[in-house]
Amino acid sequence: MARGKIQIKRIENTTNRQVTYSKRRNGLFKKANELTVLCDAKVSIIMFSSTGKLHEYISPSVSTKQFFDQYQMTVGIDLWNSHYENMQENLKKLKDVNRNLRKEIRQRMGDCLNDLSMEELRLLEEEMDKAAKAIRERKYKVITNQIDTQRKKFNNEREVHNRLLRDLDARAEDGRFEMMENGGADYESVIGFSNLGPRMFALTLQPTHPANNNPHHTGQQPASDLTTYPLLF
Repeated sequence: MARGKIQIKRIENTTNRQVTYSKRRNGLFKKANELTVLCDAKVSIIMFSSTGKLHEYISPSVSTKQFFDQYQMTVGIDLWNSHYENMQENLKKLKDVNRNLRKEIRQRMGDCLNDLSMEELRLLEEEMDKAAKAIRERKYKVITNQIDTQRKKFNNEREVHNRLLRDLDARAEDGRFEMMENGGADYESVIGFSNLGPRMFALTLQPTHPANNNPHHTGQQPASDLTTYPLLF
């Protein structure tokens, strides 16, 4: 059966369009390779799909630069010169942008204001107010975070302090313990505060009960169990 003619127009279906592009691209590259081998020709093909993907073919006997150099000599044009001019134009635009940005920075520092009109000065003032507001909000946020951190540290230290005081009160009510500081003192003389740091207090276990219950007691005073805590305020 004879193959029907295909109407040459854009394929609307995306999938069919991509499949057709892939098949015909491979066929075109195959024909270019055959032309290179059979006729010793120098062939270069550059293709971009509808999605922007690059596909290219060049004869193995020549590099891309050599191919375009020969093209320039034959046609009599300079491809790289136009590219250089485009780069120069782009560089000029970037310099203008950089100069304007530097000028805006100097204006925000209070310089280069003589050439500004009243409206431009008003807009500059509004921009400065917005910048100052953003900086102030950021500063308050940092300060708030620091305050929260210090508050948590303070609460933790206060909890440790209260726990030590509760432990102290519990031991003070026990008759087996007495308060000592620097060799001996009553409870009231031990509790005190110092501007140079935490005071030290000691709890000592009195050997009243164990010594009386020991039938082999020799009369010697047993060593006391001494536990020392810092008072944290």
